[in-house]
This record gives sequence, structure tokens and C-alpha cells, in this order.
Amino acid sequence: MYMSAESQTGEHIYRGMDYHYTGPVQQRFSPYTFNGGTVLALAGEDFALVASDTRLSEDYSIHSRNTPKCYKLTDKTVIGCSGFHGDCLTLTKIIEARLKMYKHSNNKTMTSNAIAAMLSTILYSRRFFPYYVYNIIGGLDEEGKGAVYSFDPVGSYQRDAYKAGGSASAMLQPLLDNQIGYKNMQNVEHLPLTLEKALQLVKDVFISAAERDVYTGDALKISIVTKDGIKEESIPLRKD
Repeated sequence: MYMSAESQTGEHIYRGMDYHYTGPVQQRFSPYTFNGGTVLALAGEDFALVASDTRLSEDYSIHSRNTPKCYKLTDKTVIGCSGFHGDCLTLTKIIEARLKMYKHSNNKTMTSNAIAAMLSTILYSRRFFPYYVYNIIGGLDEEGKGAVYSFDPVGSYQRDAYKAGGSASAMLQPLLDNQIGYKNMQNVEHLPLTLEKALQLVKDVFISAAERDVYTGDALKISIVTKDGIKEESIPLRKD
């Protein structure tokens, strides 16, 4: 039988009367996708900042230029999520539902460290099919001091003074180590971190990251957590 058109059936290709074996054909499906974005949190003596860009992308396509990755949980706690946007939305909805249940049962708002412990158990419960999300929590602890909690995808977490996550974290973290952690700096006076310096530093590092990372850009949204509540500030970033 002569086949004038080429056709592919399973692992074999027939061209006319010729027979060619092309090797095994492997089909893959992934339930995850990477939507880019960068989140950052840092803690001061009596404040905390949580910041993110607003670009939602996939490969080299931009789906949205106005999708912040910071979510307000309470008047003293903000979470930053980057990774797979679908999992970010699902996870934040679960956290918000748990917070409402806690408030109705105990007639009080969950503290930042309690939210961090709760998120750890939520992530660990999905350890065999984890949420593809990098989480950072920023807020005030019971003593009114700034606190930052960083997580891995399966629930391990620790308290930090500053942390960056997402597509540009490799660029942001060394700058934070230098400017806040004073790593490998000798004979330098360790000055206390003020809110003004922290805000300027966050803006500077995101402007720098947007110059080099195609997944970070469009705008920067900063959530400022103090004893008076949460204020938000935005500045534009590169849009290309």
C-alpha cells in the first residue's frame, strides 16, 4: 500500500513505502507552571515591609501587569507569594478561611507567629503534591517587633530579619546581606534600620532587579506594617 502523505502513528513514521523507526515518543503533562514575580520582606525594630512586583507572566508572555503578590491577612500580618499563581490564590483563600474560623472560635485575631505555624502545617499536609509557591510572611509579633518568616514548599520555616524569594531572589538576597546584614563587612558601624532607609532600599533593589529579570517589572507594591496598621505604597518599574 502506497501512502503519498506522511503520517505518524505511535512511535513509527511511514513515508511512502519506507518505514522509519524514530524511537520512543514520550508525552508529559505538568500540573504546574511558573508565573514569575519576586517577593521580599524585611523587619525593623517596630515595623515590617512586604513588597512584590505586579507582573504576571509565563515564559515570554505577560498575562497581567497589575497582579500584586502581597496579600493582607490581618492588620499586623501580610504574606507574599510567588510561583504558580493558581496555587497562590488557592493557598491564600485557605489561610483566610482558617483565620476566620479562628476568630469566630476564639474571639481574637491570630498572631503573626501563629499564622506562620499554621501555614507550615498546611504546606506539610500537601507534601506529596505540594503547592508550587514560595511564601514569606511579614508582620509584627506579640511584642510589637518586626518579624519575617520564610518557608520552603513543604512547610519548613524559620524567622529571619529579611528574605527575598521568587525569580529575582538570587539578585536581591546578596544586596540585603550587604546592606542590612553587613555580611563580610569589617569596621562598619551597624546602624539600626529605620523605616525610611528600609523603604528606599526596597525600591532600589527592585529597580535593579527589573533591569535584569524579565519576570520582574511593571510596578512595585510595598505593604508597610506598623502598630497603626498597614499602609501601601506603589512605584512604577520597567514595563519591557
